[in-house]
This record gives sequence, C-alpha cells and structure tokens, in this order.
Amino acid sequence: MKIVVLAGGLSTERDVSFVTGNMVSKALRAKGHQVILLDVFMGYSNKKEDLDGIFDRSEEVSVKVEGIPETAPDIAKVKAMREDKSDAFFGPNVIEMCQMADIVFMALHGENGENGKVQAALDLFGVKYTGTGYFSSAVAMNKAVTKLYFEVNDIPTPHGITLKKADRATAFEETGLTLPCVVKPCSGGSSIGVSIADTKEAYEKALEEAFRYEEEVVIEDYIKGREFSVGVIDGKALPVIEIAPKQGFYDFVNKYKAGSTVETCPAELSEEVTKKMQYYAERAAEVIGLDTYSRMDFLMDADENLFCLEANTLPGMTPTSLVPQEAAAIGVNFEDLCEQLIRVSMKKYQ
Repeated sequence: MKIVVLAGGLSTERDVSFVTGNMVSKALRAKGHQVILLDVFMGYSNKKEDLDGIFDRSEEVSVKVEGIPETAPDIAKVKAMREDKSDAFFGPNVIEMCQMADIVFMALHGENGENGKVQAALDLFGVKYTGTGYFSSAVAMNKAVTKLYFEVNDIPTPHGITLKKADRATAFEETGLTLPCVVKPCSGGSSIGVSIADTKEAYEKALEEAFRYEEEVVIEDYIKGREFSVGVIDGKALPVIEIAPKQGFYDFVNKYKAGSTVETCPAELSEEVTKKMQYYAERAAEVIGLDTYSRMDFLMDADENLFCLEANTLPGMTPTSLVPQEAAAIGVNFEDLCEQLIRVSMKKYQ
C-alpha cells in the first residue's frame, strides 16, 4: 500500500507526534509498504511539485526525526520556520500527497490532530485515514464534554467543573470542590498544563499554568490511587496496563523520559477489577463513538473504586507506548499492530 503518515502539526504534542510517526513509518516499511512521513504543517517543498512517482522515493522525502525534548515546543517559532509564511494548517502539497495514498495513518497528537478538524477536512477531500471520525474525535478531545458523556452513561469519573478564563476571578470556595484538586486544560494532551493543587496558592498557580494553553479549564477532585490505561481496538479491550511514575504524577516528563515510570502489563489486579475496567473502557468507546481504536485512562482508589479520566483517540504509537505494550501482552508485535489499525480503520470505507 501507499501510505502517508501525518505527523507534526501545531499542537504542544508536536514532537511526540514525530516520534509516533517515525516508529509507525519504520514498522509499515518493514511490512513492505511505501510510506512517506509528512509534517502536516511544513508540508513537502515550498512550491507546487510534480508528485508523480513520489512514493518510489518515500524514504528520501520523509521527515527526519529526533527525540522528544523535555519541554513542549514553542509553536510561534515553529510557525516562523515555514518557508511560505502561510498560516494554513495544511502545508504545501500535503493534501495532494494524501489523496495519492491508499490511506493516511494519523500520527498527530493534540490540537487539530485529535479534535476532529483534520478528520473532517480529509473527509471532504475524499481521503481515507486511520482512527475514528471527526465528531467522536471532537467529543473525546474536550474533557468537559467527555465527562458529561461518562456521567449520563454511568461510567464513573471524578467530580469536576469547567471554568472559563473570563471567570478566572471566581473564588475557590464557589467551585464546590475541595483541596487537593486537579487543574488541567480542557482540550490538552500529554498532561501539558496539568497541576495538582493542595493549597489555595497552588490552585491559583495551577489556573495560571492551565490558562496559558487554553481559554477553558477542567477542575476536578483529586483521586489518590493507582493509575491505569486500557486500549480498545474494534470494540474489544486490550489487557490493562498500570502506570507508576517513580516521582510525582504521570506528567509530560514522566510520560516521555526513559526510566521515569514503571509500566506493568498485564496489571496486577484481581480478575473482577480487570474485567470491570475493561468493560468501562469498551463502554466509554461505545458511547463516544470511537469505532476504530482508542485508549481510556483510569484511576483506582484504595477502596478499588474506578474513575475513568479521559479518552484518547490517537494514542501514542511507539513500541514503548501504552497501547503497543498492551497488544504485545497478547502476542501482537508492533509491526502487526500498525497493520491491524489500518485494517480496522478501513472498515469505515467498506
């Protein structure tokens, strides 16, 4: 197959996306596919190109990828690097190359890549792509909306509220919450801008940090306990993985700095708790409409009460990412998993 792997973009997870895209590209090439790794924002070249035969030069024209820095990228600097100085999200020749592919593998993370806008655009251009569609992507990206879906469908989730930047002056006492609490951007990813506040002073600093990234934040009860994740492919839950940071919580550094987190799959849980968490993961995917693949994040307190935190529509895809580790636990290697995600996604077009 001719495959474009879309990565990069303009979200705070731009660098993470490149690592996902690079690993997926290598895996699919090993399976015999012609794969171009493309930066959706920078595009290919800065002028109209004759693209005939470009998949025969797929590795030559692909983006060259480095590792993940410990800080989020400066998006203003990224925009300034684009040669044609356009603010258009799709860079030069991107749509044309996607239309030439048999399918686009979505390796984008965060804003635009996961909020449904890119999916909707590709739908309009008649481009096939991996992952769920535009509407379910938009729902899952917005943590406040996701919580509503969870609540009305009896999927346990921490109690919380949303706060707009215009209402920043609202006193903590008026939120109805207690300390400690968690403050996070409403539609962010990779735990960027997320804080745990145990004092009013820390709460004010947490709001300031979260509002750096978005105009709306989610504030919710802090659940002390163990953290887990469950991938769902084609409606079926994978084994549960436990995530145990050596220090602090599962923030940006602990997600991507080697050796900072202990991950155990399958998680050491009773069969009853495992099945319950997998059921909630499958149910969450179902009610949101995540019809291809996704990943749900959970917390479990000391009394084994479960709380579903959020849904990820384009989870990280490197061999050490959570979903690939879960797949490996049932004997599915990384290369086969990448192909499986393409097969599952193609069902949308049959």
